[in-house]
Parts: sequence; structure tokens; C-alpha cells
Amino acid sequence: MRISSVGTAFPAHRIPQAEFTQRLRDYWGSKLPEPRLITRLHANCGVEFRNFVLPLEAYPGLIGFKATNDVWIANAVELGQTCIGRALAPLGLTAADISAIFFASVTGIASPTVDARLINLMPFPASVKRTPIFGLGCVAGAAGIARASDYVRAFPDQIALLLSVELCSLTWQDNDQSIANLISCGLFGDGAAAVIVTGDQVALPASTLPPGPSILATRSTFYRNSEYVMGWDIGDTGFTIVLSPDVPKVVIQNLRGDVERFLAGHNLALADISSWIFHSGGPKVLEAVETSLELPKDALALSWKSLREVGNLSAASVLMVLADTLEHHRGASGSYSILAAMGPGFCLELVLLQW
Repeated sequence: MRISSVGTAFPAHRIPQAEFTQRLRDYWGSKLPEPRLITRLHANCGVEFRNFVLPLEAYPGLIGFKATNDVWIANAVELGQTCIGRALAPLGLTAADISAIFFASVTGIASPTVDARLINLMPFPASVKRTPIFGLGCVAGAAGIARASDYVRAFPDQIALLLSVELCSLTWQDNDQSIANLISCGLFGDGAAAVIVTGDQVALPASTLPPGPSILATRSTFYRNSEYVMGWDIGDTGFTIVLSPDVPKVVIQNLRGDVERFLAGHNLALADISSWIFHSGGPKVLEAVETSLELPKDALALSWKSLREVGNLSAASVLMVLADTLEHHRGASGSYSILAAMGPGFCLELVLLQW
């Protein structure tokens, strides 16, 4: 089983971080007890540009959870259709070739789910199996790949699709000027990614891409009694960010041991990993990963690049780094990579890849 392709899609409204910060500072005005704080926080997010699903002037008109969620549904369907097409086309596939869909998002809800709505727009089989995933947050990109690999391990002649659409700008709370929300407004962006995972017995009909990496193994790790670290408080106005400064601490305390135990189970060590495909969680998270694993300079260069160019896209972030890896930084034949993300729970998902 292998990752055969990744397709990405972004909303059209692309805004420099400095412009967004100034406009938000002007809009909130007297709501900010210390206006210079938001400028400093946003400058430290490591983000230079982000894409937004709406023009900035449209956001004040979204009042209440229904209004924002309706925008999420419409745009999640549109972006999802686009990135699915971009993932399938280079492989010579269509939606009719997909046997299972895993849909991951934590920035909106729908029933019927977004994947169901896409079945009515694209020629997926009526028998396609659907697994919507909500609540995993940033970890869901890696977890979705793991669950898709579980599926094609059981059905090696079939193809699974992972779709993640995250429209983080629709979750920002207008009346919340807490540090957590100020950081969230400067860190998270909007985007979508689709990953095609193929079973060992699948022969792609007309692929124009070189083979992607094989998925050798996966591991999920849950850290008990850490639910305060990250997540949502969900109320009448929608999703209010829960974001503790303890996130880097959890990474430093746990990541290395978990990665080493995972690799040891496959007779590998940290030195055997040639590249790291990490979720772009933010500067402090990436620095904690580098410290914990004692990574060489530029080992997470693609994660830092994704953070600069599009911000943290929650579940879709690690898939953006994966897309860049597949397009420009494929590993040498036989080399190993780790794909990883952490998220609400608090939890860790690891995927061992071989090129």
C-alpha cells in the first residue's frame, strides 16, 4: 500500500499577514486592551501569507454559528471537489475508482456530511464506504492516512481517498480578545487536500507520476488527562479555541520516546529516517519537535515553508507538507520518512513511509 498522490486547493483570497493584522487591529479598536499585543503575537506566528474563504470585509456580517457553518459547507464542497480532481487526474483515475472515503475536518459540521454531498456531484460508486472524522483537529491529516492505510491493507485491490477541508477563518470569535484567540487569528488559515492511498494489488491505469512512498506502519498514541491542551469550546457562536501554552512542553516530554519506540518495533532508529513530514503547528511546536528529536538544521524546512506560505491549516497542514515532498523532495529509493501530527486529546499519530 502506498500514498500515490496528493491534490491541494486554496480559497482565492490571499492576504499578507501584516495587512490582515492591521485590518483586524483597526476593526477591533477599543476591544483590544493593548493593541500592540496583537501585532507582536501575529509577527511571532511565523506566517507571511494566508488564504481566506471570504474577503476580509465579509466576516463581520457572519453572525452566529449557522451563518458561518453554511459558508463552511458550501466552500468545503467546492474546495473538496477541486482537490479530489487534482489528486485523481495524474493517476488516470476518476471518482468511480474510489472504494472508501475518509473525510476529516474540525472547522464545521454537516449532515449529510461533505463527503455525501460530493458523491452527488462526482461519479463515486453508490457502494463507496464513508468515514467522516470530526474532532481530531490537527492530528487528523496523519490519522486519516493511517485509517486509509488500514482499509487498503484489508482490501488490497481497492483505493481509498482521504479528504481534509479546514476553513479556520470561520471559527474566529469576534468578541473574544483572549491571548488564545489572538494567536489563533494570526496562525490558522484555510485550505484543502486530498490523498489517494492505493492497495498493493492496484495497478494504476495511466499514471503520470512516479510511485509514491509505501506505508509500512502506523501508530496512534493518546496522552491521558491532557484534554485541556487543545480543542474547542462549542457554544451558540460556534467554535471557541482552546490553546494552552503547554503544547510545546507535551511535545518535548513525549515525542522522542514515542518515535524511538515506534521505530524500534521495525528495527529502525532516528538516524535511519531521511526526511520528516511534520504538521506545521506553529513556531513553538516546530522548535519543540526539533529539540526533542535533535534534528539537523533544515530537517523541517518544508514544514516551516508551509507555515510561512499558508499558515496552520489544522488537519490539512501535514498533507500540504506531504504534497510538497511528493512534488519536489522525494526520498531516495529505499529511504525512510516519518509523517506525523499531534492534536486534541492530546495525541500523536505516526506513519512510517519507505520510498
